[in-house]
Amino acid sequence: MLNASYRRRGSGVPGVATLLFAFAIGCGALYAQKPTVAPKTFGDDYVGSDMCQVCHEDNYNNVTHTNAHRVIETDPRYGFQGHVCEACHGPGAKHASTGDIAFIRFPSKLSAAETDKMCLNCHLNQPTHAGRIQSTHAKNAVSCPSCHKMHVDGGKLLVARKNEDVNRLCESCHANVKAQFEMPFRHRIPENAMKCVDCHNPHGTVRPTMVQTFAASEPGCLQCHGDKRGPFTFEHAPVKFDGCTACHEQHGSANPRMLIRPNVRQVCLECHANMPAAVPGESLAMGVVPPAIHNLNSPIYQNCTVCHQKLHGSYVDRFLIK
Repeated sequence: MLNASYRRRGSGVPGVATLLFAFAIGCGALYAQKPTVAPKTFGDDYVGSDMCQVCHEDNYNNVTHTNAHRVIETDPRYGFQGHVCEACHGPGAKHASTGDIAFIRFPSKLSAAETDKMCLNCHLNQPTHAGRIQSTHAKNAVSCPSCHKMHVDGGKLLVARKNEDVNRLCESCHANVKAQFEMPFRHRIPENAMKCVDCHNPHGTVRPTMVQTFAASEPGCLQCHGDKRGPFTFEHAPVKFDGCTACHEQHGSANPRMLIRPNVRQVCLECHANMPAAVPGESLAMGVVPPAIHNLNSPIYQNCTVCHQKLHGSYVDRFLIK
């Protein structure tokens, strides 16, 4: 093929199209060959899953029939065909012959670091687990079996899917957050209209408190509240730099719109207090320092958003009035 290309072009240098075609043919032949995995050899300290089934039939059926980990039994790449139980629990010959639990490995009874290391033998470098080692859960020694129940309820809680199951699981540890959702103004977690992982990634993210991200690195709040995203011609600085929690409680609040203060003016005065102007004599300083006409003792000026309606950002007005 390459020689024919040389003759057509009258040159000793193949064309770019010819090289790309040859490269594609070579890659196709490479991927057409299925990788061969050397079968794992088991010594006398292994007994096989059939022996485990004698005493632990329910758990055996969960793993080999209803549980997602049955792939360890069926996929030869893992090398544990016929030994799916021992892939996690270790060699079971001594345990089977003596019945002593000291001779079998219980992931839930190991330290968090040891358990995570065992799970990451298979789950390493998967997208959903990319941040697991650096997450707050890992730093607080929360191991994988704390959330992923291997044998409970037929393996249905291996990964909780339903809103009520996810929320119940998170609330079992985060009791203080559960109490915040009892506030009169809150996200609809108690009604199970949403779940905790809609906002938080339990395996870790680049943002604090493992908050989900939207559109690369933006707060996950914008996934639902997209109208607050912008970009705006005239931005409100806290929205850009501090995020939604500069003004809003993220779980629940006693204040309308989940504000951090009872009154709107109190939220605004967190930043717009009687501070000196950044540039003396600058007329735009009243965007930071309330002008003299804003007598906050008068009810007329106590609700800032009556005039400054576009407080998240505006396309036309630098004072966020419209």
